[in-house]
Amino acid sequence: MRSKSKKLYDHLAEQEQLAAVKENGYTIQHISNPSEAVQLAAVKEHGYVIKHINNPSEAVQLEAVKEHGYAISYINNPSEAVQLEAVKQYGYAIQHINNPSEAVRLEAVKQDGDAIQHISNPSEAVQLEAVKQDGDAIYYILNKRIWPSSPVMLAAVKQDQKAIKYIANPGLAWGK
Repeated sequence: MRSKSKKLYDHLAEQEQLAAVKENGYTIQHISNPSEAVQLAAVKEHGYVIKHINNPSEAVQLEAVKEHGYAISYINNPSEAVQLEAVKQYGYAIQHINNPSEAVRLEAVKQDGDAIQHISNPSEAVQLEAVKQDGDAIYYILNKRIWPSSPVMLAAVKQDQKAIKYIANPGLAWGK
């Protein structure tokens, strides 16, 4: 009978563990104390497996969010470098970041203008970047009951002429 603390792949050498996680990253959940090399290989195969790694290093965190930005939702207190990498890969990852810096906010909306819906009190620079990427992002700005500046409105309409419907009738965004 196997000890409860021993996991399925613990008896394998590191090279064998590496081969296993390269084939299927989720195999890492069957390894008690995977080396950093095994952790890196696992998250490169599938970023979400970071949720099965205790106290991953920043290097492992970076690889996980490079594979899929949403993996940041499984990381406690990610560094700004990890946050930036996550939103570069997936702008909506910002919804899983507490108090993102202005740089992280800007990077998120550069990747996906609609990510602004997950940013409270977006600065004018963030608003401008969001509408440059997607003119319809003006909807989310107005939905926050923020009246955008003229340059933001102009940029939105330049990017997508249909955005004028929200500016001409902000009630569409404000639910009136």
